[in-house]
Amino acid sequence: MTRWLAALPLIALAALAVLFAAYSLHRNPQVDPQALVGKPMPALSLPALEDGRPVALAAARGQGPALVNFYASWCAPCEIEHPVLRALKADQVRILGVAYKDAPENTRAFLTRLGDPFAVRLVDRDGRAGVEFGVTGVPETYLVDARGVILAKHTGPMGPDDAQALLAQARVDKAR
Repeated sequence: MTRWLAALPLIALAALAVLFAAYSLHRNPQVDPQALVGKPMPALSLPALEDGRPVALAAARGQGPALVNFYASWCAPCEIEHPVLRALKADQVRILGVAYKDAPENTRAFLTRLGDPFAVRLVDRDGRAGVEFGVTGVPETYLVDARGVILAKHTGPMGPDDAQALLAQARVDKAR
């Protein structure tokens, strides 16, 4: 009887190994970073940074194309990208800022320190919107057309050339 008790952990470990192996053989391990490109933007409402009132992303987008930028105050690459976002705002590009897994007070301090490039500031405290969009890390920026379809996604901090490439895609879409 004591031998069975001694072998029980090994039997359980072998059963778990078989279970995990069977699961692994039946799933796609590839992450598709462009999964939402060509699909409608998720229909979400998020709290506004200023007062916490719910704001529908579709309404916040406005009438034309817009950028949806996921960022955080704790994100060093977001600071690198920030001057590019401010330049886009100066060029009249509508940018919706979504503070990803960040405390509102930290987000406010971040925007006060670096400047506010966003037409609308929203909070994704629990990361739910990030999951819906397929965010793999911040910063990430999505180009959304006037119909609410995601045209492109940029992962990582945008440089001036990256921003111009996104805007060029918006112009191409508008010409169609």
